[in-house]
Amino acid sequence: MRLKIFLMFPLIAVIYFSCLHRSESTKDNGENHSYLVKISQQPVLAGRVENELVTITFPVADYTDENLSIKSISLKFNKTSRMENLESINAYFYSGSESAQKQFFGNSDKPSVNNKIDGAITLSDSLNRIIICFDPAENIDMMARLIIEGLSISLSDRTKIDLKMPSGKNIVRFGQVLRAAGQDNCDTYRIPGLVTTNSGTLIAVYDNRYTRSKDLQEDIDIGMSRSTDGGNSWEPMKVIMDMREYGGRPEELNGTGDPCVLYDHKTNTIWVAALWMSGASRDLMLWNASGPGMTPEETGQFLIVKSTDDGITWSEPVNITKQIKDPSWQLLLQGPGRGITTKDGTLVFPAQFKADIGEPALDGGQYSCHSTIVWSRDGGTTWNIGTGAVSNTTEAQVVELSDGALMLNMRDDLNRKEKGVTNGRAVAVTKDLGKTWVVHPSSNSALPEPNCMASIISADIFIEGIKKKVLFFSNPDNKISRSDMTIKASLDEGSTWPEKYQLEIYEPEGYGYSCMTMVDEKTVGILYEGSKELFFQKIPVSDILKGSKF
Repeated sequence: MRLKIFLMFPLIAVIYFSCLHRSESTKDNGENHSYLVKISQQPVLAGRVENELVTITFPVADYTDENLSIKSISLKFNKTSRMENLESINAYFYSGSESAQKQFFGNSDKPSVNNKIDGAITLSDSLNRIIICFDPAENIDMMARLIIEGLSISLSDRTKIDLKMPSGKNIVRFGQVLRAAGQDNCDTYRIPGLVTTNSGTLIAVYDNRYTRSKDLQEDIDIGMSRSTDGGNSWEPMKVIMDMREYGGRPEELNGTGDPCVLYDHKTNTIWVAALWMSGASRDLMLWNASGPGMTPEETGQFLIVKSTDDGITWSEPVNITKQIKDPSWQLLLQGPGRGITTKDGTLVFPAQFKADIGEPALDGGQYSCHSTIVWSRDGGTTWNIGTGAVSNTTEAQVVELSDGALMLNMRDDLNRKEKGVTNGRAVAVTKDLGKTWVVHPSSNSALPEPNCMASIISADIFIEGIKKKVLFFSNPDNKISRSDMTIKASLDEGSTWPEKYQLEIYEPEGYGYSCMTMVDEKTVGILYEGSKELFFQKIPVSDILKGSKF
């Protein structure tokens, strides 16, 4: 639940190109001109104009004597590119400092495989940059791709600069803003959860943070979005958990947040768990304000709601805190993200608890955090809780392995440096529903991150005619900042995560939480955080398991 927002510098993947070809040049002054080209790994978002994807920075040079100007920009795509998904391609020019105002250069209002953008901008003797933006068509195919094959610039002295695009960094995908900052009078949307029902309906859950981005205690409700066409379109947001003015206290003192969604594929029931506390000071973080006890005024409450009609209607919240919480614990809460239903029908939520153990903790308090699981074997009538898997772990996700064991993949707040890896994910396995745990060999060594929530799901995928258990994992693949959102795959149930099975989908820095689901047997759906908003993408399994035959 704890959000640690750091002031972080984005780690930007850049590719340097020398001037590969200069034709009909009338003047070079003997300089070795080089250009910096950056292709940002992020989707063209439906409904959002000015998706800035390509940046060209000119070499540092004195252009004043030559009085050079840019006459045109050419952008070439592979012939397989789905150009009908673009409305226009626009180019802008910046001159001077990083904060300089951009100038319109020109556009291609009927994008095709070959695009020439004409304009006239004089180069200055300071910083010169070109930004190329993609505007989506009104109705996009979210599975469409664009492949950039070539980029060139023509100058007024008849110099042509050809910059060839590198393989693997030149693919542009599409996505959509599922929830935008300010939409439905919400300042911030956070904490994604996502599942797919037997009918193919996608259910997304998240925090509606009405007044600011702060964690609980705040005015926060649980929102839900529903899609019946594989995520191409979504019904209006519905609030499914709101404790209103319980105890005569204002809604900002009755916030409910950090949802975790679970789908029971045997009974077609959708469950959502969330954290609620009543009366804690709004100036405090609930992580610290919650204390020992069992009442809503003392400690965080573990609430659940359910839907038995594919997410159309929802029950009132049921409080199961007394069934599963130790009164001495300061806090117990779910995931967040998503839970699972095992092969034998057991419902399993990932969870975390905070217990006073009388020794210094990471934030100066007196506690130890443990990830665990909460489970039910009677269809959600009664619930039980496991023991702590690994100390100083919090937000976790759970998957079932081929042998029926449960693997818990955990945010590790201790940053276990004794194994030589900073900020790696902790991993443990249980075969008895959390009574005992065994640390997995990959723990703190296979999945680096900047300390954040992450997602892991399992799927049965036919590869070369053989059904294999594949694990998919998503997180900000960066040890320093919450940037570089990446999906990874493991074909050996989490022992290794080969680099060839990794796909970066969102490079910019954001809040960094994510949750995945299988939209269908060939497509991974992912809901992830930008800054104050939630993005949804569909990624073909073949794009992640590159080189595999399906």
